[in-house]
Amino acid sequence: MQEKLYFYYTNDLHSNFEQWPRVATFMKEAKARREKANDSYWIVDIGDHVDRVHPISEALMGRGNVFLLNEVGYDLVTIGNNEGITFGHEDLFHLYDDAAFKVVCANLESLDNQLPDWLSQSVRIQSVQGVKVGVIGLTAPFNDYYELLGWHIADPYAVLEKLVLELKKTTDVIVLLSHLGINEDQEIARRFTDIDVIIGGHTHHLIQTAEEINQTIITAAGKHCHYVGEVILTWDHRENRLIKKEAYATNISEINEDIETTYQINSLLEKSEKALEDVIVTIAEPIDVNWYRHNQIMQLLTDTIREYTEADCAMFNTGLLLDGFSEGTITLGDIHRVCPHPINPCIVELSGAELIEVVRASLTKEFMEYPLKGFGFRGEVLGKMVFSGIEVETGILRNGQEYVDKVKFQGSPIDTEHTYSLVTPDAFTFGRLLPEVAKSEKKNLYTPTFYSRFFEGNTEGPLLVVARNRDK
Repeated sequence: MQEKLYFYYTNDLHSNFEQWPRVATFMKEAKARREKANDSYWIVDIGDHVDRVHPISEALMGRGNVFLLNEVGYDLVTIGNNEGITFGHEDLFHLYDDAAFKVVCANLESLDNQLPDWLSQSVRIQSVQGVKVGVIGLTAPFNDYYELLGWHIADPYAVLEKLVLELKKTTDVIVLLSHLGINEDQEIARRFTDIDVIIGGHTHHLIQTAEEINQTIITAAGKHCHYVGEVILTWDHRENRLIKKEAYATNISEINEDIETTYQINSLLEKSEKALEDVIVTIAEPIDVNWYRHNQIMQLLTDTIREYTEADCAMFNTGLLLDGFSEGTITLGDIHRVCPHPINPCIVELSGAELIEVVRASLTKEFMEYPLKGFGFRGEVLGKMVFSGIEVETGILRNGQEYVDKVKFQGSPIDTEHTYSLVTPDAFTFGRLLPEVAKSEKKNLYTPTFYSRFFEGNTEGPLLVVARNRDK
């Protein structure tokens, strides 16, 4: 006798709620088919369901996301870095208090040894006909951020060494919900042959038909839930083993939206907008933002961050402000709309020579027009860099390209051998955009102690006094 076990999954929604009603339709139809046939099935999410770029997630601190997962009927979720490091400690501690599903993340630890009641390292579930399944969840170890927020992410491989051995003794099948990324998923499959399925996320990779390594299948459904994943495991009760493993990712762009879910999202949006309607300041003149030109509001923001962090100098890109402000009242919602990035200030130490090279790289046309995706940046292009604490003198070449002529600190030329502290968006500490920043050995992150910073000003002219100091 054979039995099929079904897992339906989503990953990396990033609060793209426009797609969620289609997800709801897909899941509800799948549930109806499985229940009619009396099949065993589970609905799971692999993390980064929350992204504070959306006002629902911002205003309700992720609780709206949990509500929507409940309404669809999810059984299991793990957490991604957007759940883990975009909230303060207490906000994450209580994020899933109202969850009707189980949260499994084996490598999330608390520095005060107090873990939330909703958290499980692993979960044991059972099919209709008695097949025992062990489920493990893992999340990416961004400990530079987690530890500042009172958490620690244990090494995924060390955690798996223990849990896989334990689950192998008490379960028939092992499934890993991995918010680690495709490279880690492939390495885990090479090392842990007892894991039957790895359902992945984090790196937004799409695997439409399962990849197999050492008899472990790997699957993932891209990002923003344009695809939904399905895993089908066939268990032979006579042979007492899995005889087939399948996984597919289905494009749901043409699926009809679930009307009830659309109504729920609209209700949550209305509630969120109301929560963000507090007026912060009233301005008599509009504030203009141009990504390719120096502007006053960005200069004030950059100056404020440098003063707040006491760094020698600061550099922030105009693309961080997605829009300007009209004259009149400015609300919390307006601030979130203009600056929604889960980005933190970060101080790095650079030699004078490195600092000059960073300044030069940041003022190139290629840099300004770069459409960065990820690393917390939610804008269109990086835009022009604005500096504080250093004086940057530039010229214009015949082709119109700006070039750096001189860089001064406190009126004198930069000492190429001296070490300077620079505060800049933490997005530049990743990747290759500014290599000197990324490879700096000393990094001091400023994570959020609360989720909004405010405008101060008067009718004579607005003043942005504190930058939004938020999540990754």
